[in-house]
Amino acid sequence: MEHLPQEAGAAGARRAVAGMSGRLIAGAGAVVVVAALAYWLGGIGGSGGEAAPSPSPTPSPSATLTVPDVYKRVGPSVVVIQAGKSLGTGVIAADDGTILTAHHVVKGAKDVNLTFADGTKAKAVVSSSNPKRDVATLKPAKLPEIVVPATLGGGVAVGAPVVAIGNPLGLAYSVSTGVVSGLDRSAEQGDLSGLIQFDASVNPGSSGGPLLDARGLLIGIVVSIADPGGDEAFAGIAFAVPIGVALGGEDGEGPDGPRI
Repeated sequence: MEHLPQEAGAAGARRAVAGMSGRLIAGAGAVVVVAALAYWLGGIGGSGGEAAPSPSPTPSPSATLTVPDVYKRVGPSVVVIQAGKSLGTGVIAADDGTILTAHHVVKGAKDVNLTFADGTKAKAVVSSSNPKRDVATLKPAKLPEIVVPATLGGGVAVGAPVVAIGNPLGLAYSVSTGVVSGLDRSAEQGDLSGLIQFDASVNPGSSGGPLLDARGLLIGIVVSIADPGGDEAFAGIAFAVPIGVALGGEDGEGPDGPRI
């Protein structure tokens, strides 16, 4: 795991969290990952867990949803990404199947393999990337029969409830909840700034996954955690790139910026 010292937007908070964070790169446990994907997505029965949600188009949300409803609505948009030894998460963000993820998940990978919520497997290529914002877009070679893009959201407020869906430690389609803990956070390395701080649990394998508001709208892409112990374990502080920035807003250098 690559460690990034994180700092808060205010000067005092920056000093408090500097040197404490790490990007969520999964390097080890490939066997566990394969087993988990087979268990969660391969249609193997059993009483030990819940299968990925079945894709079904849904109307744009207009009211607050329960967490199970958020999962049911957005789960079909979530994708498992295996890029070499790196495990991550992605989210379908457009009708054409374009997938948003974290740049560090696919950085330098020769083979990018996807598993969609309905079990469809496909290769993908990195169509655009912005290391400065740690975001990338993927173009799948094959799409599921039903493509369910996430509905994009907008601004967020401190204290607002959030939901994260991802593949932490290979446990595909895991859901966690929390609140927005802070806004406009930044990191000393990697030029990561303007980040959403939240406390929903995420771990290696969650990188690139969606951060959702209470209406099930996509408000950010998960990119890093604070890691004061240096053990790649969640310490209650995580960060996401706001969706507007991930799509090329603010400084115009989102995924449509430098291509690789």
